[in-house]
Amino acid sequence: MRLHVLFESLAFGSTAMCGNATFWFWVISAVPFYFATWEHYFTNTLVLPIVNGPTEGLMLIYVCHIFTFFTGAEWWAQDFRKSLPLLNWVPLVPEISLYGIVLFLMIAFAVIPTIGSNTHNVYKVVEARKGSMVLALAMLFPFGLLMAGTLVWSYLSPSDIMRNQPHLLIIGTGFAFGYLVGRMILAHLCDEPKGLKTGMCMALAYFPFAIANALTARLDDGNPLFDEQLVLLIYCLFTVALYMHFATSVIHEITNALGIHCFRITRKKA
Repeated sequence: MRLHVLFESLAFGSTAMCGNATFWFWVISAVPFYFATWEHYFTNTLVLPIVNGPTEGLMLIYVCHIFTFFTGAEWWAQDFRKSLPLLNWVPLVPEISLYGIVLFLMIAFAVIPTIGSNTHNVYKVVEARKGSMVLALAMLFPFGLLMAGTLVWSYLSPSDIMRNQPHLLIIGTGFAFGYLVGRMILAHLCDEPKGLKTGMCMALAYFPFAIANALTARLDDGNPLFDEQLVLLIYCLFTVALYMHFATSVIHEITNALGIHCFRITRKKA
């Protein structure tokens, strides 16, 4: 499911001609997912509202894909007053694409209330157990660094990777996100002590190199030490390899412990 956030964001970004804004659609999908996993880690319950992302949210995205078949992708990319003629009367508002309006509405009415509810629920459980909210919040730290590292790299990038290579950037960051979420789920299943999991920071190990390479362009007339296209490609390979190693290692340990095979059911001996 955590990789579904990545690929569905890419699919919708392509459908709606979002360009570099596709990254922000991935963000508004990843943030509630991470906070929901974080809440489940502390509360041992996952209570979804009547209208939620995994069901109604996905159905809405599928409807958008089908709707775009009839309207064309440009319906999302043009000014919202052209896409929705009923809003022609809106004055003193600069030209804003319809997908930009959708992004703002989702942040205001879906993402912010959701993470507020997640944080409140975790706070109640931590207080009831006389635990430390600081340790609870520490588990959000790797995800915050992932977002910060991506944005700082994009800001310093001499080739403007957010605009010119958004899909590679999202793929690399999406697999790093998958690793963070998977590591938290594993910590929950294994009943590890609450607090920051240093192993999660493995997904962040590439950022110092990428940011340092971008900074070298400031010293050499916009020419980085290493070609940024290559650096971005290696970033994707690194995060994909990290995630696959994590996933296969967990599967291998579980199957060995239970004496079973993955994707295969063996016959019982007579």
